Amino acid sequence: MGDAAGYGGIGRSQWRTIVLSSLGGALEFYDFVIYSTFAQYIGDAFFAPEKSPLIGLMLSYSVFALGYVPRLVGGVIFSHFGDKYGRRRVFIFSILIMSSATLALGLLPTYAEWGAGATAGVIALRLIQGFSLGGELPGAITYVVETAPQRAGFSSGFIFFCVNTGVALASAVGFGVVKILDPAQVAAWGWRIGFLFGGVIGFVSFWLRLSLSETEEFKKLRHTTAKQPFLELMRTAPAPTLFAIAAMVATAGFNGLLFAMPTFMQRVMHRSYLEGIEAQNIGLLVLSFGLLTAAWLSDRIPRRWILGMGSLLLAVFCFPFFDAAAGHTVRLIPIFIGAGLAASFCNGPMAGIVADLFPTRIRFSGIAVSFNLAFSLFSGTAPLIATLLVAATGSPTGPAYFMLGCALVTLIAMLFIKRHEGRIMGPQSVPGVAEPTSFPAH
Repeated sequence: MGDAAGYGGIGRSQWRTIVLSSLGGALEFYDFVIYSTFAQYIGDAFFAPEKSPLIGLMLSYSVFALGYVPRLVGGVIFSHFGDKYGRRRVFIFSILIMSSATLALGLLPTYAEWGAGATAGVIALRLIQGFSLGGELPGAITYVVETAPQRAGFSSGFIFFCVNTGVALASAVGFGVVKILDPAQVAAWGWRIGFLFGGVIGFVSFWLRLSLSETEEFKKLRHTTAKQPFLELMRTAPAPTLFAIAAMVATAGFNGLLFAMPTFMQRVMHRSYLEGIEAQNIGLLVLSFGLLTAAWLSDRIPRRWILGMGSLLLAVFCFPFFDAAAGHTVRLIPIFIGAGLAASFCNGPMAGIVADLFPTRIRFSGIAVSFNLAFSLFSGTAPLIATLLVAATGSPTGPAYFMLGCALVTLIAMLFIKRHEGRIMGPQSVPGVAEPTSFPAH
């Protein structure tokens, strides 16, 4: 690579690309998650004030889930151009769109000022955010595994380490706003701080990304790129796509619930909002360092083993988690630490497994389609489903059923995924040339 190898066999120039790519992912996910952090205030500001608090929260979560709908469309469009013309230009424009929408959310007039127009504005901006995010993290994963393929597990795991840093930053901003301002100030204008701050740091990330260059793996395919990447993916890799979705379901469900926990615990479990944010931040910190360790291990032992263990832990402990939180018998911090540790075994190797399922010429498309389907179906809807399960069961532990189902999907998938992995360092698909049906395990 022309430079000295750094930690884990990754050179300095590779580290630079990985860090810049991951920083952008962290800032973009901050923008997206900050909405969930201030969901209760957004519900009060942009929906009819005569609605009950629970109805307002459900409407706010519905718009949060709606933001995931265009992710698949955005992922297909961004990945089409990324697989056909290159990763770099797509990677730059996705964050520009996202940051603009986030800044606009922070400036949007409320329902009291614009009426239904304010509600429509929130919906439109969430759709724009979702569209751009559809290409962001898949692009980052593609970028780093092709930059350091010999350490694909660790480099792709580092993205989610930084993503969780962005989520923790969003949660910390929410904590700071609620801690410093009184409730009336937070409801009136304080919640806007998170969106304005996110928009500014997003533009900084855009400027940093301008210095990135195209990946070497894509340069090798410059004259043999797929003409229709999405159609080629559907034709040649339906099974890997399904396995990729299943591999991410446990992480998607967990993240969707975790991001909404402060508001959920305040409204449903009658816990302090500040206590919920504090526990969430500590849980995210544990998850971040835990997943980085799991990602490092995933370059040394089969990734599916680590992911399978994590999904099993989530399945076993999801009901004890919600029982303890609802029962007010223990503090939230210890149970969030345990949840973060369990989830780290799922999150750490996840991206490396998914990237390993697709050859270079359709890798961006494969990651984008599977990632956005998994997170749209199981993460974007998690807060809403959690609220509906509480209403249906009459119990605050209802969301545990959702987490159990997600964990079992991933656990079952790990039993069958071996025959499809090994394409980052293994054979690449070439039109008209048959590929083997199995690949070396990582």
